[in-house]
Amino acid sequence: MTNPAERLVDLLDLEQIEVNIFRGRSPQESLQRVFGGQVAGQALVAAGRTVESDRPVHSLHAYFLRPGIPGVPIVYQVERVRDGRSFTTRRVTAVQQGRTIFNLTASFHHPEEGSIEHQLPPRLDFPHPDTLPKVADEIREHLGALPEALERMARRQPFDIRYVDRLRWTPEELKTADSRSAVWMRAVGPLGDDPLVHTCALTYASDMTLLDAVRIPVEPLWGVRGFDMASLDHAMWFHRPFRADEWFLYDQESPIAHGGRGLARGRIYDLEGRLLVSVVQEGLFRPYTASAPEPGPEPAGTGTSTVPSTPKS
Repeated sequence: MTNPAERLVDLLDLEQIEVNIFRGRSPQESLQRVFGGQVAGQALVAAGRTVESDRPVHSLHAYFLRPGIPGVPIVYQVERVRDGRSFTTRRVTAVQQGRTIFNLTASFHHPEEGSIEHQLPPRLDFPHPDTLPKVADEIREHLGALPEALERMARRQPFDIRYVDRLRWTPEELKTADSRSAVWMRAVGPLGDDPLVHTCALTYASDMTLLDAVRIPVEPLWGVRGFDMASLDHAMWFHRPFRADEWFLYDQESPIAHGGRGLARGRIYDLEGRLLVSVVQEGLFRPYTASAPEPGPEPAGTGTSTVPSTPKS
């Protein structure tokens, strides 16, 4: 398969090897560690496969514990914590080579009618995605061309990503930057009609750019990287049904960074401004060194699943 969206659907199609045990592929990539969004998405697939389809997931809470090894399958063990009248709870442990690398707790709920409903209005100053360049094209425009390895990664990217604000490249441009970022996203091709696939695909995408908001006041998102980043934990609340192959706006902000950790919050809207998903993530930030990374959490999505930043040599 050459379509990146088809490859993403295939990546999320886990093999069931026991009643509550699933196995997921981990593609052999040039990255040092497995992309955290992949593990989160696959873990949610495993949980969702043990729940009735009329109970979609409404929240998940996850911790990245160890780096995943590219090319090595990941086993997902599902614990059926609770099957209640309204809610279902699942706990998933991701294991690779006998070690736990990730765990996730997800809650599923049958939507109820006749309750309270409201939504704070979204920001309205976002341009339409069709008026914005793809991130790879914006980088090519600045650099003239992408290095061959980065060009290959861009072609494999399952999501079309378009930054609302032009990328900043110089210290002078960073002086006016605050800790906010926003991107439009959608899968680069159809993802089918299974709601679980769309939910897990968006979970995959949610780890790709969220920590941008932490970095923006400090360094350019693309270019020489000054910090090694890793996702520590990840939480999501799913408010409305959606399709991940239709445009959604990921509005991101970082209220604080301190002590080597940065917190980021994201709100995901559709084109009509309806809030679909809320996301919170904390990331670890350490000055980048050329030495091999020590064992630690999964890598953050920024710079790993899109065209990556260039580490200092």
